Amino acid sequence: MKKYIPLILSIFVAFVFLQSLFFKFAGLFGEPADITVYIFQTVGAWMSSIGLGVVGELFGQYGELAIGGAELVASILILRAATRFYGALLGFGIISGAIFFHIFTPLGLFPYTDLTCLEAGCPQEYALFFMACGVWLSCGYLILRHLKPAPAVAAAE
Repeated sequence: MKKYIPLILSIFVAFVFLQSLFFKFAGLFGEPADITVYIFQTVGAWMSSIGLGVVGELFGQYGELAIGGAELVASILILRAATRFYGALLGFGIISGAIFFHIFTPLGLFPYTDLTCLEAGCPQEYALFFMACGVWLSCGYLILRHLKPAPAVAAAE
């Protein structure tokens, strides 16, 4: 079973990243997903408010495409054993940014799902943050597992 843990964790990470692509790329095929627009515009506005004007504007407009593209690449890399380490590194970086933005920006841990209601008591998306934590732990495990030196084989004497 222990040998299947990296594959199971890789499938979990890829699942989380790939299922979110529908929302991140929805604007390319019609109407963008409200929650995605809300998340990236909120973070972009926050970036602009701390002095990252152009970066914040670009992130608010195109962040979902850039992050979605990076998540797609990470998913492809992490599912192949030969490139799993690089997919885990990329995934760890992506999800560390997501967790940072959830904790330290007005986005908050649990963003609203019903965007017509943005006050206390409105429906919130609880799964996003917890899935992000699961992806972070999974990628961290895969990175550490790769970096751990292989056990030395005793020389036959």
